[in-house]
Amino acid sequence: MSDREMHDAVEAFLNEADDAYGEYEQGYTDADATLRRLETAIEELRTSTEE
Repeated sequence: MSDREMHDAVEAFLNEADDAYGEYEQGYTDADATLRRLETAIEELRTSTEE
């Protein structure tokens, strides 16, 4: 994985995490749904960094 690809993967993860937390803080989603969303984002980051 190139440095650019790693940067893009981390940036995508951080954007997803920020969106998930933001929706939770605004009351649009509950804690369980937010954790599932973060777990998915973490798994996607792991997968992309292993390629």
